[in-house]
Amino acid sequence: MRMSPSSSTTRMVVGSASFVFFTISSASCAHPTRDAAGNGVPRPAVPPNRRTFCLARHCRLQGRVSYPLRVHSSMRSPGSDLSALALRARQGGITVAGVLSGTSADGVDVGLVRFCAAGPEGAPLAPPELLAFETRPFPGELQARLRAVLDARPGSAGEARLGLGTLARLDLDLGRCFGEAAAGAAERAGLPIDLVGSHGQTVWHHDGLTPGAPATLQLGNLAAVAEAAGVPASGDFRQADVAAGGEGAPLSALVDPYLFATAPRPAAILNLGGIGNLTWLGAAGELSAFDTGPAGSLLDGLARAVADLPFDRGGALAAAGKVHEPTVAALLEHPFFHRPPPRSTGRDTFGASFVEAFLERAQGAGLRRPEDLLATATACVAGSIALAVDEHLPSRPRQLIVAGGGLHNHALMAALKRQLASPATAVQSSAPQAIPVISSAEYGVNPDAREALVFAFLAGACLSGVPLSEPRISGARAGRILGLIAPGPVPGAPPGDPSAPARPRARE
Repeated sequence: MRMSPSSSTTRMVVGSASFVFFTISSASCAHPTRDAAGNGVPRPAVPPNRRTFCLARHCRLQGRVSYPLRVHSSMRSPGSDLSALALRARQGGITVAGVLSGTSADGVDVGLVRFCAAGPEGAPLAPPELLAFETRPFPGELQARLRAVLDARPGSAGEARLGLGTLARLDLDLGRCFGEAAAGAAERAGLPIDLVGSHGQTVWHHDGLTPGAPATLQLGNLAAVAEAAGVPASGDFRQADVAAGGEGAPLSALVDPYLFATAPRPAAILNLGGIGNLTWLGAAGELSAFDTGPAGSLLDGLARAVADLPFDRGGALAAAGKVHEPTVAALLEHPFFHRPPPRSTGRDTFGASFVEAFLERAQGAGLRRPEDLLATATACVAGSIALAVDEHLPSRPRQLIVAGGGLHNHALMAALKRQLASPATAVQSSAPQAIPVISSAEYGVNPDAREALVFAFLAGACLSGVPLSEPRISGARAGRILGLIAPGPVPGAPPGDPSAPARPRARE
């Protein structure tokens, strides 16, 4: 920024950090900026004729933004004016690509979503509309590297061998993969996108059972997402809630009131991904949500271990097996299942180490056939969900609406319906009727695309400066705007030299 004679500077050193502050008169702020249409306009004077500008804060804003963008639009490059994008979201809507790789890490889901920051009857946000959806498998080499990280047991020699360099390269390569997936889906659908909402790949999520403060880590560098997609990217949706003392999860519950507005109350929405999570919507607007425990993380891990299959397609193996009830009962004594909300979990608790513990117990009880092992694991997943419904929901729901990949596991769905045919505990004994189990498709929500819808919606809310986090769900001190934004390529920025040779990459 060019400094006028009426400007002054102050340098402050705190520890090893140095901050430079400029005090600028309104006369020095009169250079042109741009309006929403991209036309140059003079910036208004800044009352009360002086303001303080922190260079460190300015640099942070140029990389990642987590506040209402219209406040800071004057500090961004004209070609990447995010406030103009936020204005379009309010006035007519924008197209957002919601991108994720779930806990199962079996591929990249992309949903192209219409987002509008002007809902009916004055609501700040409108329900998201799914325009297109696709699933793209991970490249084999990238998936192998990712599984090596996900399957490393905490504190093991395998985890120690990974190293920071491995994580740093994986973070960048996953970001490129997510950005390319968004751009590819947009091209195939013929729908230009304005923004990417990328959840990233969770590699660590503290569940409150082990010592230490809540923490969560997702890989998939946002700048790499934006660079590969060619548009701004929003992500890191969990961190603001965690920083405010919350669990940072579950996130899908924040969007369920928009997606299932017509469902009879009280209603429960179950997502069956790698980890199961449950949302409860009360008749008077009450909201509760928490993770139920393992779903695909146990079943898919077991299928790989005992049947050399990526997953039990349709639950066919489990359907042909016999459940060993003592093993199910023993596994349901795990302390997580009895911990009251707010609660969340991940692969650190229900990943490879839990699969190994399940196998050790089940094989110790004499189970050898893959069919019997998968039938018993399926009963464990269904039992943990029924336990969550009966012990931890405020009241028994009128319906259980199911989304996620687990919906296609017929053995799991059959076991779940049996478990919910009558209350499992005395807590809900006053309501003995069976709970209908239905697909989210009955409410117009593609069960495979629900989470892509969620992350597109969260990205739009971040862009629009709307706080979505819910302390009743996560336990945070207060609601927060969720997510950060990487602005991405800047139109009009000086291009590189196309004749320059590419920098060689070191052999890995």
